[in-house]
Amino acid sequence: MAGSDENIVIVGAGIAGLGAALALGRPGRRITLLDQDPPPPEGEADEVFRDWNHRGVAQLRHSHAFLARLHNLLRTRYPALVEDLRAAGVREITFRDGLPHTLRDSYVPTPEDDDLTILTSRRTTMEMVIRRWVQANAAVTIETGVKVEGLTHIEGSSPVQVTGVTVVRTTAEGVAQRDTVAADVVIDASGRRSIFPRWLRELGAEITEESSDAGILYYTRHYRLNAGQIEPERGVVPGAGDLGYLKYGVFPADNGCFSITLAVPTPEADLRRLMTRAEVFQQVCMTLPGLVPWVNEERSEATSDVFGMGGLRNRYNHFVKDGVPAALNFFAVGDAFLFTNPLYGRGCSQGILHSHLLADVLDTVTDPRERMLQYAALTAKELRPFYDSGVQQDKSAIRRAEAAMAVVPRRLRLKARLMKSFTEDAIVPASRGDLGVLRALSRGFHMLEPPALAFRRLDVLLPILRFWLMGKARKAPFYTPRMGPERHEMRNLLGLA
Repeated sequence: MAGSDENIVIVGAGIAGLGAALALGRPGRRITLLDQDPPPPEGEADEVFRDWNHRGVAQLRHSHAFLARLHNLLRTRYPALVEDLRAAGVREITFRDGLPHTLRDSYVPTPEDDDLTILTSRRTTMEMVIRRWVQANAAVTIETGVKVEGLTHIEGSSPVQVTGVTVVRTTAEGVAQRDTVAADVVIDASGRRSIFPRWLRELGAEITEESSDAGILYYTRHYRLNAGQIEPERGVVPGAGDLGYLKYGVFPADNGCFSITLAVPTPEADLRRLMTRAEVFQQVCMTLPGLVPWVNEERSEATSDVFGMGGLRNRYNHFVKDGVPAALNFFAVGDAFLFTNPLYGRGCSQGILHSHLLADVLDTVTDPRERMLQYAALTAKELRPFYDSGVQQDKSAIRRAEAAMAVVPRRLRLKARLMKSFTEDAIVPASRGDLGVLRALSRGFHMLEPPALAFRRLDVLLPILRFWLMGKARKAPFYTPRMGPERHEMRNLLGLA
């Protein structure tokens, strides 16, 4: 196997870094994970959630769900790890569990439905289990409290040939000690704010970046079911929805816990300012029929403050230009390579998948140039379609948010009116009235196939068109029910009129 005796340094021990260690940690290799944060505390899931000071992961205590593609990868390659996740309380939610009420009575399972099962838990629980699994691998060493300050490279090399990293370790006495860690391969798993592209540019590497505004801010609060209470049954109104000025979702988690995330478009400045207040967050939740059964005082109690997350930009780094790698022996994974709006729930799943794509290349290719070329091509093939889809969805959402705030309503052009009708009067009712359509759209959502592929299949497109042509009265049961107040009603309620 290629690179079976390499010394690999991974910077960042979040989900993507752990995924890289999981994929690459084989006998003969020496894997060193460098993490600036302290390790998780010993103990069970609740202690880890409460006490872990993992500042390098800004979204640590935001809502998470782990897509079906990740579940399938872990189930196939690491069945014992999946058992450990279950033992820690991580949940498996099946395709059937998530059906809208309009399809439950007619549901007939198929073998492909097994591939549409997701994992769900607090992120700290998921990360705790994977980290302990990785730590048990003799090929892997995790060093904490280590700050990486730069890259080492061969002087004059073109492309830049990376040979390791420079680090600062702080002793028990508080003394900072600088050192160099040599590596055959350096993997950047430091996340969306990675500084490595800047360092590489300073060394002469040509790395270009695509970037666009995600147009949204997130607010998350965690809850625990009261003693003797169980999760409410999925009702007529879904537990996730989009009101235009507000998106919401409930995320079942581990060990009797769940979280609620409210997402507010960037232009809604005054609404954003209020959302960090716990009493306002609860007040908003109690206006949303899909959330009321979860957050009423009889059912549950809040266990956290409201966590906010902003400054979100879609970002895609290009490490190859005109067939020439920008750097050799250096690879970025997960958010350090491409970052998309967390609204679509791809971050963690994408990070571990991306790490395994890199492992597949490093396991089969030895030439440094060819490694980077194949890795960039695999990333473009497997992940780029989801990035492009997310960017387009964000642009559309920003336009809708701005239109909702306009004093004089904008008149949509014909193409925009047709697309709006196709979404609202065809795709939505078809996905709530036809199992085949829902399965196909779910496969795209869960990264099992390109997101637009479903619309190129006649067995999917024809039912969607049939719903589009159907009279509104006939398809009325398949429209999404009213999910919450109109924008002006919410603003009046919150004193923003």
